[in-house]
Amino acid sequence: MNRNNRTLLQLLGVVVVMGALSWAAVPFYSWFCKVTGYGGTTMTAETAPDVVLDEKIRVRFDANVDPDMGWTFRPMQREVMLNIGENGLAFYEAVNNTDEPITGTASYNVAPDLAGYYFSKIECFCFTEQTLQPGERVEMPVSFFVDPELVNDRDAGRIRDITLSYTFHRTDKPARPAQAALDAGRNTNVN
Repeated sequence: MNRNNRTLLQLLGVVVVMGALSWAAVPFYSWFCKVTGYGGTTMTAETAPDVVLDEKIRVRFDANVDPDMGWTFRPMQREVMLNIGENGLAFYEAVNNTDEPITGTASYNVAPDLAGYYFSKIECFCFTEQTLQPGERVEMPVSFFVDPELVNDRDAGRIRDITLSYTFHRTDKPARPAQAALDAGRNTNVN
C-alpha cells in the first residue's frame, strides 16, 4: 500500500470516528446528566428513603411553556417546606387553550445545579407525553424527595432552597399548509 492510500485511509478513519462521536454525543450527554445530576438533571427512584432528617428544605415550583404550545401551564402551589428525605407531592395545572388536541412533553431541571444529584422523582407527568383535548384542563402530580445524603456533600450540604422547573414543549407539531398548486386547466403561456 503506497503512502497516499495509507493517508487517505487514515483520514477516512478520522472522519468515521468523528461522525460516530457526533452521533453519540447527545445520548451520552443525556445519560451523563441523568447519572450525575449535572446541569440540574434530577434523579428517579422507586420509593422515598427510610431516613427522614429533622432539617427542613424549601422546594419552589416554576412552569414555562413554549410559545407555539397553546397551553397555559402553572404550578398549583408556589413552594412547599418538607423535611429532607420526606416524600413530597406537588401539582401542576395544564389547560389546552386551542381548538385542537395537542401533545406535549415536559423537560425539567432543578436549581441550584448541585441539587440535581439529590433531588429524586418517584412519579412525574414528565416521564410520558401528555395529550390534552381542546379546552381540557388537567392537574398533574409530581412525587419527589430530597435525598438525606445532601447534608453530607461538601459542596451541596448547605442547600436549603431548591427550584424545580418544567418547560412544556409541543411534540405534535402542526402540519405546514401545502403550497398552492397551479390550476392545471389554466394556460400560463404568454403569446
